[in-house]
Amino acid sequence: FLSYTILDIADLTTDGAFTLGCAVSATVCLMGHPVLALPMAMLAGAAAGFVTAFLQTKLGVPSILAGIITNFGLYYVNLYKSGTIFSLVKETGFAGSWHKLLVASVVVLAVCVLLVLFLGTRLGLSIRATGDNTDMVRASSINPVFTITVGLCLANAMTALSGALIAQYQKSADMNLGTGMVVLGLASLIIGQSVISRGKSGILRGVVAVVVGSLIYRAIYAVALK
Repeated sequence: FLSYTILDIADLTTDGAFTLGCAVSATVCLMGHPVLALPMAMLAGAAAGFVTAFLQTKLGVPSILAGIITNFGLYYVNLYKSGTIFSLVKETGFAGSWHKLLVASVVVLAVCVLLVLFLGTRLGLSIRATGDNTDMVRASSINPVFTITVGLCLANAMTALSGALIAQYQKSADMNLGTGMVVLGLASLIIGQSVISRGKSGILRGVVAVVVGSLIYRAIYAVALK
């Protein structure tokens, strides 16, 4: 949503950033810090986004190629059985067998709220304007290199957070987890916008559409497997 819809950049870093989030989450969990694993994974994802933005804005590499190059530079580690943020909530006895859904829902809701609030700030509006018209932004004394960099860092941080949650959810990670995440993300985006947005604009509506679209996509996928 942030990279493709807001910034109008086809960011192929998504696949690698998702797996990177898994890897970092795995490593930090092995150290016994499942909660710290989430922000650490987001920082790693932001770093991946920064590399892609640097290649694109400073070296003049096309956005698609920049994402591919960053993906080639990302390495992966495996996760072995360890404590996770899900097991921490399970130990409290809260929500019973629904504890995993509760944790995932809280994280998704928090990210959505923070993203909507951020895109309403001065910096957020600058990022949105950059995606609409880079020349206009530059004429308004706003540095598009900075806004693109911040946007891609944030987008990949959220992607890495998703990977971190998946790694802790299934207590395993491998280099293939991120394969196809770009397609899945775009499919969720298109489905959600078709169902919710219906041609209308609005950040809140757009964010809700992405979440709903991802749920619909997974539901269709599950029915197809059945």
